[in-house]
Amino acid sequence: MPRYKAIVAYDGADFFGFQVQTKNGIERQRTVQGELNKAVNQMAKNPVPAIKVVGASRTDTGVHAFGQVVHFDLPFNIKVDGVRKGLNTLLPRDIIIKSVHEVASDFHARFNTHAKRYIYRVSTQDFTDPFKRHYTGHFQWQLDVERIKLGLPDLIGEHDFASFAASGNQTATTVRTITRADIEINNQEQELVFTFEGNAFLYNQIRIMVGVLLEIGNGRRDVHDIVRLIAVRDREQARFTAPASGLYLDEIYYD
Repeated sequence: MPRYKAIVAYDGADFFGFQVQTKNGIERQRTVQGELNKAVNQMAKNPVPAIKVVGASRTDTGVHAFGQVVHFDLPFNIKVDGVRKGLNTLLPRDIIIKSVHEVASDFHARFNTHAKRYIYRVSTQDFTDPFKRHYTGHFQWQLDVERIKLGLPDLIGEHDFASFAASGNQTATTVRTITRADIEINNQEQELVFTFEGNAFLYNQIRIMVGVLLEIGNGRRDVHDIVRLIAVRDREQARFTAPASGLYLDEIYYD
């Protein structure tokens, strides 16, 4: 069976995350993986959804993606552009297949990842824009971006990010390596745009880091409070978690 790798973009506002959630074999909520499974099996003309689409990252409820990567096997060879066009015809309008490539049979979308890049958008308007409420976080209080820029380098490198892991984290270790952490100002949209790259991220890690950085910018924390948080390994001291609506899985890197 040929294996295909696809890059997928989706609007996460109406999904309960990426991963299928079942109870007694029945899907409990609408998920990205569930919709992809339906489309792939429909293309394969399977009466039973036997083909499982595997994703590189299990994005949470409300989180979006520009570059989620998945793999799946088909029982017959189809040209990659035919797979892309066929799936886009079958998928709902809040998911799109951006590209498809045929890959080796041992390629694994999740286990072969080398690094990931996420973007987080923060609206700084006085009030929540109704047209952005599903696509940005919101922070209406005064911010000193220069303070945030001074704090960002403290995230770079290999650290134990236990203070930045939500209670649902199930990984064996909370040590992660961050290679990029920066911020841009979009004055026209009244937004701050954070970019993070790393080998992997803990459950809600980016949203918690953004929450800490916004409190640094607001003066509620010392400029280098991230250093202290890394040392204490105490989630309770990180406090604020930025909302899922501003988070985007931007790109996944493979060796």
